[in-house]
Order: sequence, then structure tokens, then C-alpha cells
Amino acid sequence: MAELTTLESLLEMGFERNRAEKAVAITGNQGIEQAMDWLMEHENDPDIDEPYVPPVGNVLGGGGADSQSATEEPTLADTNKGSADGDSSYNDDENAKRPMTEEEKLEQVKRLEELMRVKQAERRAREREEELEREKQRRRQGQELQQIRQKLQEDDMKKLAEQRRREKMEDKLARQRVKEKIARDREERAQKFGGGGPASTAASSHPAQPSPSSPTSHGPPPTKKEYDESRIQVRLLDGSTITTVFKAQEPLAAVRVYVQMNGNTPEGQDFTLLSPYPRHEYTELDMEKPLKELGLVPSAVLVVTKK
Repeated sequence: MAELTTLESLLEMGFERNRAEKAVAITGNQGIEQAMDWLMEHENDPDIDEPYVPPVGNVLGGGGADSQSATEEPTLADTNKGSADGDSSYNDDENAKRPMTEEEKLEQVKRLEELMRVKQAERRAREREEELEREKQRRRQGQELQQIRQKLQEDDMKKLAEQRRREKMEDKLARQRVKEKIARDREERAQKFGGGGPASTAASSHPAQPSPSSPTSHGPPPTKKEYDESRIQVRLLDGSTITTVFKAQEPLAAVRVYVQMNGNTPEGQDFTLLSPYPRHEYTELDMEKPLKELGLVPSAVLVVTKK
């Protein structure tokens, strides 16, 4: 039975002629397995279907000694001079070169197809292993990236916490300085106005008596009462109110500090105070003035408003 050449085998398996010729030529016509390996490795090449021009002297489809024997034909002189032994040998050559039957071709094609399936399975297994290795590498890189992001987030949280701690400390120190200033102002005013207190108290303890000689007269008008305290009611941003009593000589800044310490104003919210009736918004200069000078004695209602 004559074997198919590598090129014929590839064509029988359904490969395009350009691909089959290129595979046979590039692999040096070393056999069907090498040609099939090359085809499977280069099946996605952009020039795989371009015609292949073989070098001079290279005959595709040949198989070394098989090809040479296939091209040799007996001459007429050899036929005439052949003996009985020569005729027998010639007949054997002819039997060896006879074409393959359809059954033989199908059997050989089946063997080649089985070989191709094995090669394809090996290639798919190799590709799966490579894909698994790439997936492992991708997951390792993803885990490393996640660790880097987590570390950066932790560093940012630490910085933010430290910044908030410093801001709270600075705000606490600022409030402490305001309290100390208010306390010093109270002491200074107590020392400044302390001497006039008893006299005014004595005067107020002896009200003017109506003259007995004129029972029908109303007498002199009563003196205006002096108040040393002021009852302040403050309406906050959410509509709620807080009320407390301040000294008449305390500055308006004391009321603002009290609102900061006891109100529900959001931390860091800048605000000012105003009188609703008549409407008057107090400035930073007003914050240093006493409540009595601002007309907030003996009582007043103030409203907190955003700046």
C-alpha cells in the first residue's frame, strides 16, 4: 500500500493548499506531525493564507528516497532488456506504486485526524495552564495593589485624626483664653466701680417721702432704678431658646461665648447676634461693649444668625 505524502495528507484532512504547502516547506518536509504542529501554532498569522513560492530545486510533496523512487519510471530499453527476474522486480515496483484505494485513504486520514486531535488537546491543555498561571499572577498583583491602597487609606485616616485633634485643642485653648479675658474684665470692673456701690445702695434704701404739708401733691418723680444684672434670652438656629443672667457691665462677647458653650451650634459654625425689635445686628466692635451700654438691661431677647 502506498503512503500519502505530507502535502497530500494535509490536503486530505481539509487544510487549504497555501497553508499546507507553507507548512511542508517551512518544516523541511520532515513529516506530518511537524507540519501539523506548525499549522496549529501559526493558524492566526495574518499571512497564513498567502501563496508560498518554494525555493529553486525544492519540490513540495516529496519525501526523500520515496519521492525519488516515485519519479523514476522504467525506460523502453530497460523493458526490452529485462529478463524474467527483471520483469518480476518491475512488477513489484508497480504494485508498490499503485494508487491507494478509498478505504486505505480513509484509514490514513482517520489516523491523521486522530493525531491532529491529540495535538489540539495538548495545545489546549498547554493554553489552559498558561491561562491559569496568568490568572494567578493577576490575582497576586491585585492583592498587592489592594494592600497598597489600604495602607494609603490608613495613613490618610491617621493624618485626618491628628488634624482634627489639633483643631479641637486649638479651639479649646481659644475658648479658655476668652474665659480668662472675661474673668479679668470682671475683676477690673469690680475694682473700678466698687467704690460707688455702697453710696448708691444707701441712696436707694431711703426713698423720698411725700411732704406731709401737701397731702394732695404727688411729690417729686421717683429716681430711675439702676440694674446691675440683665436677663438674656437667646433664640438658637434651630428655634430653641436658652436663658441666663449676666452682669450689666459684662461685654456682649460673654453672651456669644455662652452660646458657643451651651447652645447646639455646629462646631466651627461662625455666627453673630442681633436684636429683633428694633432689628439691629451687632458687630465685632459691639462685642466689647457692656450690655448696659447696648441697652440690653434689665432684659433682652437676642437671635443667633449665621454670618
